[in-house]
Amino acid sequence: MQAADTPKTLALYRQFARFPGGRWLFAQVVCWRAPYFASVRPRVTELAPGHCEVRIRKRRRVQNHLGTVHAVAMANMCELAAGLATEVSLPKGLRWIPRGMTIDYLKRATTDLRAVCQLEEAPNWQDGSEVTVPVLVLDASNTPVGRARIRMWVTARSHG
Repeated sequence: MQAADTPKTLALYRQFARFPGGRWLFAQVVCWRAPYFASVRPRVTELAPGHCEVRIRKRRRVQNHLGTVHAVAMANMCELAAGLATEVSLPKGLRWIPRGMTIDYLKRATTDLRAVCQLEEAPNWQDGSEVTVPVLVLDASNTPVGRARIRMWVTARSHG
């Protein structure tokens, strides 16, 4: 991908990631644009076309009554990882919005978490299409604790 073709979000991530604290600052910018994600205090640790990794710390604010990471906090980080991976993968002129999510909670989440979104193959992005984006949530020992499939609705950007 040439520099002129690099999506703005990916260019911003690459610019910030070069500096200490840059990935944290990038996540703050994302949360400013989409405030609900701030509830889990995400850190975007990797971002490339077709790939995104988001981490959250297990802290009181994201815990349930059992002392594990709440299912909704896990779903939140999955949506963020899938959204960023989609954003930096779409051809110019297209946009996306989540249309639905299926999530499986595989094991109690008792540690910090990492959501990994990896598109297995390049989707056929086109106006009016729906693309399913997979996300795997891993605990600190790389054991899967959650798995999501997020359906993204892709349309042409409006001009105006």
